[in-house]
Amino acid sequence: MTEDERELIMELVALPYTKFAREAISKQAFLGRFRDGGDGKVLAKELLAEAIESKIADDVECVLIVGFSFGFTKESMGLLLQLLQEGWHFKHEDVVSALADLKAPEAVEALYKVTHWVPSYLEFDDARALAVKAIWALGAVAGPRAQTVLLALSKDQNAIIQQNALKQLWMRAGRFT
Repeated sequence: MTEDERELIMELVALPYTKFAREAISKQAFLGRFRDGGDGKVLAKELLAEAIESKIADDVECVLIVGFSFGFTKESMGLLLQLLQEGWHFKHEDVVSALADLKAPEAVEALYKVTHWVPSYLEFDDARALAVKAIWALGAVAGPRAQTVLLALSKDQNAIIQQNALKQLWMRAGRFT
């Protein structure tokens, strides 16, 4: 990804309350100016693959902006799961959010693993935000495997993990029964 492409992607983000205030570029205008245009969801998948190959952390931020602007598809799942395991970027919470939006049973194992993994850049976080987001993502996934994982997490030694898993189990009771 070029610097010009990164700057164009950043225009998808509105900055309303800063000294650099601006409205976001429209999705249509963005697609008209970015490479060959086309489908934003397909573009998100292509940029995911590029970011993983290049291992440039800024590109991960940019591709997530594109993905959250246009949406991720199930075809992006494998790339998102791979990115979740990579330690060279700083956007694991956003990757979990993308997986949460997909509500895919295929993500259950990876989301479970991330509840017990603390990247070095998050070692300061006593609130365990990454684990909490992963638990909430698990709560959005229908099916017995997500339920089993949440039950296991509800017995975790870490109180934050335990409490959030219990809350998700309680919330699921009304949605998936």
